[in-house]
Amino acid sequence: MAISATDFLLTAAHTPHIAVVESTGSTNADLLAHSADASAWPHLSILLTDDQRAGRGRLDRSWQAPAGTSLALSVLLRAAEVPPAARSWVPLIAGLAMTESIAAQLGTAVSAKWPNDVLVGDKKICGILAEMSPNAGAIVVGSGVNTAMTEEQAPVETATSFAMQGKPAHLDLLVSHYIGRIAAELQALRDHDGDAVASGLRDRFVAVCSTIGKVVTIHLPGGDKYTGDATGIDDDGRLQVVADGELRIVSAGDVVHVR
Repeated sequence: MAISATDFLLTAAHTPHIAVVESTGSTNADLLAHSADASAWPHLSILLTDDQRAGRGRLDRSWQAPAGTSLALSVLLRAAEVPPAARSWVPLIAGLAMTESIAAQLGTAVSAKWPNDVLVGDKKICGILAEMSPNAGAIVVGSGVNTAMTEEQAPVETATSFAMQGKPAHLDLLVSHYIGRIAAELQALRDHDGDAVASGLRDRFVAVCSTIGKVVTIHLPGGDKYTGDATGIDDDGRLQVVADGELRIVSAGDVVHVR
């Protein structure tokens, strides 16, 4: 049975506008299109579906799941509500919020893989993509959470879901917790002039990040790659990697956990 807005009464307390669509190509694309109308789509508006047919991931990779097996959710953040100095933290805020929200239901080893994938053990249950609107007035953060997906439906062996973990997903609890945590982290940043260290955001992300302490291979946008030790997160949310005795700062690229 398709989801509807009446399934998200808890979530309605955290957002001024919630739109549930039966199906769509991409919730991010839809919300980016809506973002020009600031009065109808204010800060923390959300759009979601359990049937997204043309989702996109990092590096513009396509992403699709059978209808009813995953939740596609996009959140609109008005740029004025995000301190300019902290905008690089938006994907990590979403990763932290979703990690905590999934962990609240699964009660198992849920972690964030830098910058914003969510893992259960070493398998991916959620991916997140943040995009700036064309007029730079909003940031849209999209996430795809595997909910009822079975092993047979999984696109890759490294995927998992609530169902594969043996637990049903309570979607309203998941989304309400997620939106509430995003709102709280943004408020903390505003209270501390965009300083992610002073607000405690960096420490909270580091506490759930399984990338730190791992040997990782970094695949750079141009096609180059290197392997090193992930040692920390800097003040701007970038990954710190020591490779060949040199500290390297990663702001963009695919990260593969080697061990």
